[in-house]
Amino acid sequence: MTDHVMPARPHVAWHDVSIAQRTLAVVTAALLGIDAYVHLHDAAQYDQFHSSVMSEGTLFRIQGIVAIVVALALLIWPRVLTWVLALLVAGSAAVAVVLYTYVDVGRLGPLPNLYENTWHEPGKVFSAVAETVAALLAIAGLALAVRARRASARHAV
Repeated sequence: MTDHVMPARPHVAWHDVSIAQRTLAVVTAALLGIDAYVHLHDAAQYDQFHSSVMSEGTLFRIQGIVAIVVALALLIWPRVLTWVLALLVAGSAAVAVVLYTYVDVGRLGPLPNLYENTWHEPGKVFSAVAETVAALLAIAGLALAVRARRASARHAV
């Protein structure tokens, strides 16, 4: 009787994460922290704009909390999944701020109308730049994590 051993799923331990990935994770987490700070700090001034389900302030609070959770996850576990989450959080925020500055989309489902045709709101430019750079760094981090996972899989075989 022959024992068949399934190869273990490639696992990249924290000490196997490259310095480049760790650096990208720290910088991306800091940028997500800026995003979170601006959203949480400014949320109250947007409570007056709401749909039947939620206010824009509530949406800002959700964005801020999610950005914090993803930033912490990225610092603890800079892997493919957390890089994807960082890209989704930062990228969606960056796209939303630009879109809603230039296009009056109106209400979308439970979301209130987020249109604000100015860049003069305190923190808006700072947050938009942080989100955009975080999204770009998340792409780089994701590429490094995928490459590390493939290298680990090759060495495991």
